[in-house]
Amino acid sequence: MTAARPVGTRQAVEVRIVTGAELAEHHRIRHAVFVVEQEIFTGDDLDRHDADPDTLHVLAIAGGEPVGTVRLYPVGAGCWRGDRLAVLPGRRVVGAGGPLVRFAVATAGERGGTRMVAHVQPPNRAFFERLGWTTEGLEDYAGFTHVAMSIPLTAGPEPA
Repeated sequence: MTAARPVGTRQAVEVRIVTGAELAEHHRIRHAVFVVEQEIFTGDDLDRHDADPDTLHVLAIAGGEPVGTVRLYPVGAGCWRGDRLAVLPGRRVVGAGGPLVRFAVATAGERGGTRMVAHVQPPNRAFFERLGWTTEGLEDYAGFTHVAMSIPLTAGPEPA
């Protein structure tokens, strides 16, 4: 019998675009973080981008369980937006945030993007800067102050 890995340790993280039944896990995590925990949205956090076929919904799996999400979509001439980055409370120490952001950046670049933008909650600014993102100023998003950030994209091999 194999011992279960404690919830509070770094784990290998698999990141992939999801559709179908796995999309429900993506939305469940977003709801847990943005509606229940942070109360940024009331009821749900779904918007027009969720129904857009160009929107990519991404799920992070650690220890065989879904632990985090991000979504990305084109917003115009080579520009992509990454948003709804969420990792479940209690699973934030497994190391899923970095792989989710890197996957989104690589995927948008592979799909022809030249720049990615994001609304980042102020406490997460330094995390994004460590990943190569640049601060462009402050903005209001969903009634809360966020940091507008961007990163240049390059075409590369399809993300794993």
